[in-house]
Amino acid sequence: MSIPEKQWAMVIEKTGGPLQYKQIAVPKPGPDEVLVNIKYSGVCHTDLHAVKGDWPLPTKLPLVGGHEGAGIVVSRGQLVEDVQVGEHVGVKWINGTCLACEFCQQSDEPLCGKATMSGYTVDGTFQQYCLAKAAHVARIHKDIPLDAVSPVLCAGITVYKGLKESGAKPGQTVAIVGAGGGLGSLAVQYATAMGLRVIGIDSGAEKKELVTKKFKASAFVDYATSKDLVKEVQAATEDGLGPHAVLLVAVSEGPFQQASEYVRSRGTVVAIGLPANAYLKAPVFQTVIRMINIRGSYVGNRRDTAEALDFYRRGLIECPIKVVGLSELQSVYDLMAQNKIVGRYVVDTSK
Repeated sequence: MSIPEKQWAMVIEKTGGPLQYKQIAVPKPGPDEVLVNIKYSGVCHTDLHAVKGDWPLPTKLPLVGGHEGAGIVVSRGQLVEDVQVGEHVGVKWINGTCLACEFCQQSDEPLCGKATMSGYTVDGTFQQYCLAKAAHVARIHKDIPLDAVSPVLCAGITVYKGLKESGAKPGQTVAIVGAGGGLGSLAVQYATAMGLRVIGIDSGAEKKELVTKKFKASAFVDYATSKDLVKEVQAATEDGLGPHAVLLVAVSEGPFQQASEYVRSRGTVVAIGLPANAYLKAPVFQTVIRMINIRGSYVGNRRDTAEALDFYRRGLIECPIKVVGLSELQSVYDLMAQNKIVGRYVVDTSK
């Protein structure tokens, strides 16, 4: 396979930007790495945080962002045997881990102290050729379109893992806060496919249409127009007691403070979204006497990845995407900052 010396990439030279669309060298894989010709990459809110540098996690600089890359393996290190040249793979947020610590051994590799993160601590997928540890690339069947599946590599895996962590069982109700966004629209579908009733919480007619008509959520509560969000969410459940679980995929702090008020007793609030400098807050008395569980859910492990992709391959998940050229990434960030994105944007690295 012919591999060029140079490639096009979107590069951050300093925290806060600006983004620079320019040519850089194509890297060579280390002994346990593969080189992936990235065809498409989803754009995640995390990528905007990487530009701003507003998380308590230092970024590599200069940095190529992105962590939802789908493409084709074009080269591999001498120790790589399992992943073949020509195979379709995904480069995820977790680029590599030590595979030896307590967390890696118990399938919690995202918690590994030596984990590297694509598009944050190592260069990511907003480039035409990207490196990843072979043990951690996602395997993508060749009958799956690479553009449409790319958001599953972070957004899909993350919400699927969160639903598993919630403990919600088929027939029970889950409220998804931020239901019309990139993570939320996928969470609605995974929840439905897992046999859960869904209440979507978001704002605007376009998001309501997407969540209820297209993805068949049982109910939609518009937080911007609601006069009493707590009562409306509880009323949307069959017995009026509130949802069994709440998935927080919102990008602002407010919903994280309110979820414990409308989740049912013995319910679970799962924090997934990561608003900068935000805090969780819940009244201790009510949390104790109602036996409410509050927990965080990070990205999924390699098994979660395979399962999430299988849902997609079986036609149970649809990624509502808009494809633009990699060179247009800044305009996507602008829309993201204004909270004007419905679904998920995907960049085509050839443009």
